[in-house]
Amino acid sequence: MRVIRAAGVSLRWEPRTAAVCGVLAAVAACAAVLVVGSGEFPIAPPDVVRVLLGRGDQATEFIVTTLRLPRAVTGLLAGLALGLSGAIFQSISRNPLGSPDLIGFTTGSATGALLQILVFGGGAVAITASSVAGAVLTALAVYLVAYRRGGGVHGVRLVLIGVAAAAMLEALNSYLITRAELRDAYEAAFWLTGSLNGRDWSQAVPLALALAVLIPAALLPARSLGMGELGDDAARALGVPVQRTRALLTVAGVGLVAAATAAAGPVPFVALAAPQLARRLTRRPGAQLLPAALTGAALLASADLVALHLPVAVPVGVVTGVLGGVYLAWLLSVPGRR
Repeated sequence: MRVIRAAGVSLRWEPRTAAVCGVLAAVAACAAVLVVGSGEFPIAPPDVVRVLLGRGDQATEFIVTTLRLPRAVTGLLAGLALGLSGAIFQSISRNPLGSPDLIGFTTGSATGALLQILVFGGGAVAITASSVAGAVLTALAVYLVAYRRGGGVHGVRLVLIGVAAAAMLEALNSYLITRAELRDAYEAAFWLTGSLNGRDWSQAVPLALALAVLIPAALLPARSLGMGELGDDAARALGVPVQRTRALLTVAGVGLVAAATAAAGPVPFVALAAPQLARRLTRRPGAQLLPAALTGAALLASADLVALHLPVAVPVGVVTGVLGGVYLAWLLSVPGRR
């Protein structure tokens, strides 16, 4: 690690972390270009890049910019949001299983969307709003139940209560589907798998605007987040306002997962796997927020590319679910082997 000082400002420069971020950004961009070029009318990667630079023909430009680019952009942004949110919650809980899809926040977002789809019959805007509201209300309930006067929110307690909330919400989601009409139940089940099919700029643009606000809000207190992993007492001794920082980061993390779920559905395991992979790639302790975000973008874009080239068309959530299940089994087995 190097420290760069200029004009009274000090910045940490970690060559390995910077290199990892560059490679992850390149992988995500290449996967997105290949996603844009995939379909019934294949487009070579150089032609895709040519269109993105404004030098393509009119027909190819329509296919790329109108039909396929929104899907790729939504996948990149959703993966970015999920990876960053997972890093935040794993650091807050000091637990590698403390990701939003395991502690109920993603499930709560799905419950809000299902209520709108199956009960109220709202349109796309209403489904998005209900999805965000479901994540926020679930996070608020879990945080309040986990909070203890004088001690604040303990990481293990947050995870356990979140897992219980996720189980109850999963049961509610299953009940809603069993009571719905066949067509509505099919739509809801498809949405619950997490999918990028049919995404257009109406999903990509609001997600980009949300991330423009939430990413800086999450990255600014990153140093305090790392100190918090030393323990509450040690962080307070270093001058970190633990509970205030944790509350602000929880709001940012919930906003990230709610925005991603509203745009792409509850894509599983990206928020769980991305932070751990980022730590192993950078070989740095603590919350690696930017590497985790880029890892999430690369994972979701690559999973979408795999889903497009399978013999049978499947939503991207099926691919991330399979890969994430294998990763979770490996993650749980590592401490036992050690």
